[in-house]
Amino acid sequence: MIICHVWDADYPWDVRVEKICDSLIKRHEVHLVCRNSLRRPRYECVNNLHIHRLPCLPKQYGPLNRLIGFPAFFNPLWIHNIWRTVRRTKADVILVRDLPLALTAVAVGRLAGIPVVLDMAENYPAMIRDLWGRAGFSVVDFGVRNPKLVSLVERISLKLCDHIVVVVEESRDRLVALGVPHSKVSLVINTPTTERLIKTVPSTDKLVPRDGATLVLVYLGLLEWPRGIETAIRAIASVRTQIAGVRLLIVGSGRHERDFRSLVEQLNLRKQVQFLGWLDYAAAIRVIDESDIGLVPHHATESWNTTVPNKLFDYMSKGKPVIVSNAKPVERIVKEERCGIVFREQDSEDLARAIVRLEPESVRTAMGRRGRDAVASKYNWAVDEQRLYQALETAVSRRSS
Repeated sequence: MIICHVWDADYPWDVRVEKICDSLIKRHEVHLVCRNSLRRPRYECVNNLHIHRLPCLPKQYGPLNRLIGFPAFFNPLWIHNIWRTVRRTKADVILVRDLPLALTAVAVGRLAGIPVVLDMAENYPAMIRDLWGRAGFSVVDFGVRNPKLVSLVERISLKLCDHIVVVVEESRDRLVALGVPHSKVSLVINTPTTERLIKTVPSTDKLVPRDGATLVLVYLGLLEWPRGIETAIRAIASVRTQIAGVRLLIVGSGRHERDFRSLVEQLNLRKQVQFLGWLDYAAAIRVIDESDIGLVPHHATESWNTTVPNKLFDYMSKGKPVIVSNAKPVERIVKEERCGIVFREQDSEDLARAIVRLEPESVRTAMGRRGRDAVASKYNWAVDEQRLYQALETAVSRRSS
């Protein structure tokens, strides 16, 4: 099978796109069409993955290059490049990641007479609603990413795509409630590869110098308001009166980072809260390895009630106990596997109590072991890889029958 995979950002790098491509090239020929904001080569073949990037403008045009590659469904640059890739490679199926380019993929798929599979890595309309009204959106965002337009695009896409892949059971249930046939939806969770379970040899060159810290929590991900980072920072302000050596490491960057840094200054938490910035994936996993507790403090909005973050399984795979908010998917998994503690979302005092409960090393070790065992047995990419194969084969076989 020849697969055209459409990703609306630059590649490398995205963990889910990488896992999907690595899996698909084991059996199929894969051509990835992606953005080119960083002005990389138009075409590369890396480890048997064919990467087709959008054309880019010379450096003197500055930010205009990002504008021409904006992933709007009506952008002719995307339409042309997806169509050209499908036609030249004689692709059998289009796999498109998330809503921004779903209708573009559908249009090309109809012209080429091939099925389109939508990978809904998140509840995109709900995510936009979470962020709407907060600082950080550009003028272009306000034009094409407003909640009403995104919801309309989703409704149309759900009807026109041949098959839909979701990352968690709650997302599947949402689509079924919207009228999507159960047989049209497949579950492919954001789980880690089994290689993650191999214990690493401790490095003498630590990314996380302890400097007197006795309990280190780590947050990994985008720095945006709905992800509950403010709640985490305020919780640390309470915990430091009970655990003098508590520390929170924040790995990542995002549109609201400045707000969080200002809050740290306001609460005089410079010693307790450290921003590590964006790290490549290997370095981020090392930080998890060297920390004591993994944190998922997301707000329990519709968005986080219907998706599950990679970081939950990243923490579990490294044998770390987790503290999560009561967003439905993470609460369900953590309670089922008994691998951490659930706190009330946006309640910094409840989060502080959860942190104190995990101070004893024996408690952390037992929960961490159960989380790692859950990843080894069912929450791993070896399982979800097979689901991915089946989803694509189902879409292609139904179109050809």
